Amino acid sequence: MTAPDVTVPDAFSATLDAVATAGLGSSHVFITGGTGFVGQAIVERLLSSHPQTTISLLIRTKGSTSAEDRLRNLLRKPVFGPWRERVGEAEVERAISERLRVIQGDLGNVPALPADLDVVIHSASTVSFDPPIDQAFETNLGGAIALYTALAESGGDPHVVHVSTAYVGGLRKGIVPEGRLKHDVDWRAELAAARDARVRVEMASRQPETLRTFMSDARAVHGKEGPQSVATVAESKRVEWVRERLVDYGRSRAQSLGWTDVYTLTKSFAERAAEELWHAAGHRLSVVRPAIIESALRHPYPGWIDGFKVADPLVLAYARGNLAQFPALPDTVLDVIPVDYVVNVILAVAANPPAAEPEYYHVSSGARNPLPIHRMFTNMNEFFTANPLPHESDGHIEVPYWTFPGSRKVDRVLHRQEVWNGRLETALERLPSTERTRAHVKKALKRRDDLENLRTFVELYRAYVQTEIIFDDRNTRALHEALPVELRDDIGFDVTAIDWETYLQKVHFPAITAMTRAFALRPAASERVAKALPQRSDVLAVFDFEGTVVDSNIVEQYLWVRSAGFRKAAWPSEVASLLASLPGYLKAEHRDRGEFIRAFLRRYSGMPVQRLRKVVAGGYRETLLRHTMPAAVARIEQHRAAGHRTVLVTGSIGILASPLASLFDDVVAGSMHERDGILTGYLAQPPLVDEARAAWLRRYAETHNMDLSKSYGYGDSHADLVWLQLLGNPTAINPDTNLSREALRRRWSIHNWKRGPRGAVALPRFSKGSGE
Repeated sequence: MTAPDVTVPDAFSATLDAVATAGLGSSHVFITGGTGFVGQAIVERLLSSHPQTTISLLIRTKGSTSAEDRLRNLLRKPVFGPWRERVGEAEVERAISERLRVIQGDLGNVPALPADLDVVIHSASTVSFDPPIDQAFETNLGGAIALYTALAESGGDPHVVHVSTAYVGGLRKGIVPEGRLKHDVDWRAELAAARDARVRVEMASRQPETLRTFMSDARAVHGKEGPQSVATVAESKRVEWVRERLVDYGRSRAQSLGWTDVYTLTKSFAERAAEELWHAAGHRLSVVRPAIIESALRHPYPGWIDGFKVADPLVLAYARGNLAQFPALPDTVLDVIPVDYVVNVILAVAANPPAAEPEYYHVSSGARNPLPIHRMFTNMNEFFTANPLPHESDGHIEVPYWTFPGSRKVDRVLHRQEVWNGRLETALERLPSTERTRAHVKKALKRRDDLENLRTFVELYRAYVQTEIIFDDRNTRALHEALPVELRDDIGFDVTAIDWETYLQKVHFPAITAMTRAFALRPAASERVAKALPQRSDVLAVFDFEGTVVDSNIVEQYLWVRSAGFRKAAWPSEVASLLASLPGYLKAEHRDRGEFIRAFLRRYSGMPVQRLRKVVAGGYRETLLRHTMPAAVARIEQHRAAGHRTVLVTGSIGILASPLASLFDDVVAGSMHERDGILTGYLAQPPLVDEARAAWLRRYAETHNMDLSKSYGYGDSHADLVWLQLLGNPTAINPDTNLSREALRRRWSIHNWKRGPRGAVALPRFSKGSGE
């Protein structure tokens, strides 16, 4: 479908007579959103092609960085590289001192504006299609209201170029004209409702029944980490619940009013605010509506882009093999426009204010040089087949071939895959943690991430890859044709001159691929090569005991003790008793590590202390050494050689770890209460696990002047997560399923340490540690 070739209205033609110079002369131009993608390109074009202009930028402070410093940082970005190189640093400094002015503030707090502004380019907006409803309204609509209020209060009469989006027309089919939007929605009432939405959702999130759900879900997964961890996770779930509700609120409200999403809804309301608050007050207004803005075709150089834009995440997801199919209509026009075309239109419009009524300009390609989805796919497939991204393990990624099966089929397949993968993850959590299990967990986690990304893409892009909209661009075309012929190649915007195959294959895809290669080859957490340990005296190396240094647990250790101190006749009944109690122990272990330790150590009740010491010094020691992992001993030696303070920490009793005390500078463990030389079965103090261990670690580091950000930690259990995350160099050793999942997500190192095949390890001759 193409737009009909229509005659340009006489009234509009009359406004083009002044285009002969196509310049802004000595205008004072005020820009919002100057640090954004389009804003940067506008500032660069003004500096390089409109040398007499004065440019004021609305810039807020960011942390400790002042607005002025942010301007200097902005001018160091790649978009300004060709200009800086051409004019030299002296001219750059002159521009900063004479042409560029910083107005400190933002659209949430617009300061007093100068009265001598000639042109205002309002390009600031949210960069998300699907933000929470209050954020979208506050940024896109509230910001526009604040700007036009401040302009009115300044007493000036600048020509405002309001940068919107071509998709403000909402859900519709056919040709969309360049003109005022036709709707009678009360944007003021919608703004008030959006602002009130957060209050109502926040109140709902704090209802007892809702909070109990958050707590229950958090406790089921994070109970072993401790009560504060549970509370922290529960609160994060509440915050995420609020955000999801507000996102859904925005999406649903937009669609109920006939728009694709809250982004296009609020951009359309911002246009109406500009018309009512600025034009209706007797001022000049032009509205520029770009389609999907992507990398530059020519200026400042081919392929310039600042971060991934609207279509790029979809392209890269395809390149990574994550989009086997997609619910796009093959004949839908993907209305892409290079950013330099958008900037050229904005500045041409700025130089030619309307005589009376606002004028509207579509910066789009679909009417006269359409790029249908099937053509875009062919280009993606050809490019990433010839230039595949590297695979994280080996070789390269083979991209899929789309058959465009339709939205319903894609949704059904995606739902089945989500259900299947969820069941697989649940099953893996119940299996013993082995190297093979962890490999399956890693694959399941990656599959879940891929499915979540695909779901996000499907929901986010559905309206844009199934649309039947064509944007008429007669006004923009006439503006281009009115430019001097000799200037059109430089500052023009004839979309028919774009060769899509050349642009995509030679300019755009290489540009976004270059950005992604910086992290495409990062090794997985489990594949990182260990760096040499730095020589430092203010560094800790903290090792968990069971499952990390020794290939055993407190149940096995108890059996080793009992087997050496029991009459043979009593042994079967002890084993039977242990087996009968095992389900209860497992439930306790799942709920809380400390609860399990307390319950299990009651089995030592009645044992003479001297007998326990004798057993530990005898056969128990040899058995423990056989179960000590050589890789752990080697790592401890490396830390000690580097001058690090090595510490063994266990929630069990110290006497059971005493055979390995010589490996460490400190052994921190619990002890059991005794009466008349007999163990009572009670601990002398709470076990040092989860949050208690984290609190101990903070105090220990403070007491010994240790730097936790440079320190090392080694643990195997999800209960270790809360203290491992305090350290700058955490490592998961033979992790259980939950810790493995977290370590993979956080990109921690993961190692598989095993017991040596030839009996007991030989302990290095270190000075004696502190023992129990």
